[in-house]
Parts: sequence; structure tokens; C-alpha cells
Amino acid sequence: MKRLTTSEVATRLNVAQVTVNVWCLQGKFPNAVKEETARGPLWTIPENDLGSFVKPTAGRPPKAKAEDVPATNGTSKITSKKKSSKK
Repeated sequence: MKRLTTSEVATRLNVAQVTVNVWCLQGKFPNAVKEETARGPLWTIPENDLGSFVKPTAGRPPKAKAEDVPATNGTSKITSKKKSSKK
């Protein structure tokens, strides 16, 4: 089983190397190994992990639909203050 560096994975997935490092920290590659070297930590990812990897979509997740949001009992703690126009 061939192990790839974050740079090699980034090239294959067309993303930045730092993105692959973040994915490793998040556990998106289950068999990735962090090795301490003289130059700092180095992640290696098995080539097999790329086969089942689904690249996350960029951006914020969509807002919840109105029917998915729990109903409130009408008591809101948010109050707005109107500015007075007195001079």
C-alpha cells in the first residue's frame, strides 16, 4: 500500500496542501498518520483512503427550512431600541 504526502494528495484532489492538512486534523482520512520529523509534523495518507474520499463542498451549509426549525412559544429575548429623533 503506497502512502502519499499531503502535497501529493493536494495535487490529486486539486486543492491546497493546507486544506489536506486540515482534513487530516478533522479525521477525514481515517488511516492518515502524523509523523514527527526534524522539520515538523508530516502527514502521510494511504492511497486507498482517496478511493472512498468525498470532497466537501465549499461555503456555508444551507439554511434550515422553516419546517425544520422548532417552534417558539412567542417569548423572544431580543428587543430592539428605536433611536429617538430628538435634537
